[in-house]
Amino acid sequence: MALQTLDTGLFKLDGGAMFGVVPKPLWQKLNPADELNRCTWAMRCLLYEQGKQLLLVDTGIGNKQDAKFFGHYDLHGDATLLGSIAKAGYSPADITDVLLTHLHFDHVGGAVKRDGEHLNPVFEKATYWVHPSHWNWAVHPNPREKASFLSENIMPLQESGQLTFLTEQRFPYTDIQLLYVDGHTEKMTLPVFQINGRTVAYMADLIPSSGHIPLPYVMSYDVRPLLTMEEKTQILKKAAAENWILVFEHDPVTEAATVELTEKGVRIKDKGRLSELL
Repeated sequence: MALQTLDTGLFKLDGGAMFGVVPKPLWQKLNPADELNRCTWAMRCLLYEQGKQLLLVDTGIGNKQDAKFFGHYDLHGDATLLGSIAKAGYSPADITDVLLTHLHFDHVGGAVKRDGEHLNPVFEKATYWVHPSHWNWAVHPNPREKASFLSENIMPLQESGQLTFLTEQRFPYTDIQLLYVDGHTEKMTLPVFQINGRTVAYMADLIPSSGHIPLPYVMSYDVRPLLTMEEKTQILKKAAAENWILVFEHDPVTEAATVELTEKGVRIKDKGRLSELL
């Protein structure tokens, strides 16, 4: 199959931050919290093959931060990015392109490795793609997001010469449409694939899990939460009308789903692994 998911491990984030204004008795049913109010989340990436090109979408959190940093997020599970790439039958040298939906540490951390005192891109032959406005947003961070944009995850990509800014004309994948949304962070990129006669949309942090499909379920991390709701409305209506498959980057259980319009709004129709829904 030309499109597949890659598991890169699990981590924990505060449940209240992940569900915003939604009361805990409601979100606790979707993703139970531990004694520190943290829920378990996936870091699910995509791998797409088109001819001789092999595209990786997002890279998980990586392993180069110190124990104090990782202690906040309780990384667990056996899966790793490189292990999942190997399980899929590829090596890091096979990756020709890396599309970064945005540059928060749990999406870009695995793009850079520590070699002694040096920081280098993990995928040495790949072009790293990011929206130029988001890059500027990340390298000049606002106080709200500053802790999520780590220079050691970002600057080595530029210093290596492997960073390229996205434009529709330059991106070399003919079966992928790029959607840009601004609610979670400036110009987050959502790739939408055409494969096997189906439309598959990678939701990144616009709809991080199946539990975030109802409109009020918006993360406190979002810089423009009302805009997130508008963006969700537009995409979910289109997804329901055209029977899109939505892939959830952070859902620890549900990998992908289709949706339908109900009396309560857009809700899940079918769910399962991406390979089962395609």
